[in-house]
Amino acid sequence: MKSHIRVLQIAFTYIGTIVGAGFATGQEILRFFTRYGHWAVLTILLSAALFIWLGTKMMIIARRIAAESYEDFNRHLFGERTGSAISLFTMMILVGVNSIMLAGAGAIFEEHLGLPYQAGLLVTVLGSYFILKRGISGVLQINSVVVPLMLTLSLIIIFNTLGLPGAGRFLFLQTDESTAGAWLSPALYTAFNLGMAQAVLVPVARHTADEKELVRGGILGGAGIGFMLLAAHFAMSSQMPGILQYEIPMGSIAVRLGPLVQIIYLLLIFLEIFSTFVASIYGVGVQLQQRLPAAPALITPLLMLICYLLSQFGFSSLLGICYPIFGALSMVWIVMLVRAPMSPPPREGGGGIKIAAAGTDARLPK
Repeated sequence: MKSHIRVLQIAFTYIGTIVGAGFATGQEILRFFTRYGHWAVLTILLSAALFIWLGTKMMIIARRIAAESYEDFNRHLFGERTGSAISLFTMMILVGVNSIMLAGAGAIFEEHLGLPYQAGLLVTVLGSYFILKRGISGVLQINSVVVPLMLTLSLIIIFNTLGLPGAGRFLFLQTDESTAGAWLSPALYTAFNLGMAQAVLVPVARHTADEKELVRGGILGGAGIGFMLLAAHFAMSSQMPGILQYEIPMGSIAVRLGPLVQIIYLLLIFLEIFSTFVASIYGVGVQLQQRLPAAPALITPLLMLICYLLSQFGFSSLLGICYPIFGALSMVWIVMLVRAPMSPPPREGGGGIKIAAAGTDARLPK
């Protein structure tokens, strides 16, 4: 039973890290899949297969080389100097993304709840701090709450869309986009998201004692990502092309489902921001512990303070410049991951740390 629970925790953390707030708004799915019309179902299935294969491979390699952070993993892929430089750039991107997510949490409080903008930031930061005191177990536990809610909303959306006149359009939707772009899209989507998710998935792998749990969690997680992508595409296809005008396409679908679902949807967006923020801060914090002489207990609060201060300023344009660079880098990174040989498995009992059931991190044997 404990093994099954850990597999679900790994799968939920994988899903929550990949399909965070981008899934809730619908913009990512619209941009990478739905706009390609009838090609979208096949490209989503291809993307799910890539997530199963490469996400699982990344976690297995990370565990076998005993990578403490994604910097250790990148050094394994690219060598010491290049891997360290790539990890530093990834850290900058993650800090920027976390700051924008914080700003999004503040906007939800201000625009939808009528509460001060700063209240959203402080609730997110303080809540994250207390969860992160539990270490990797806190990351697993928050995703074990959020992801089942996301899956439930996906099912609600599917059942509601089945009764609409345009329900079958997802298979035959016409598009003016290029076929080459459609088939390149799953590789871009997978590369970009795995490049971001390595900050979380590498420590998860390091803290998992049984490699079989990683394999089952990776397969279940990749399949769950595919299911949620299909659910969102199915719903948005029924509203094409009108849904293209909305900043938050999935929000327009939630409005149609009634006030209760709207409230659930709003709560879900905040929880996805919250859980992604928690996971990313944990991953960056682990890397900084290797780089800085400061005490680990100080690094997380300092990192959250930096994100809080950055969230007060509009620097989305700067991140907009860095994003394409990170996207191109992610394609190189994914090629290196595909080519990377599987390290031999560690001796029994010598690899990884078992996730403590009580929520505290066990220690590596000396």
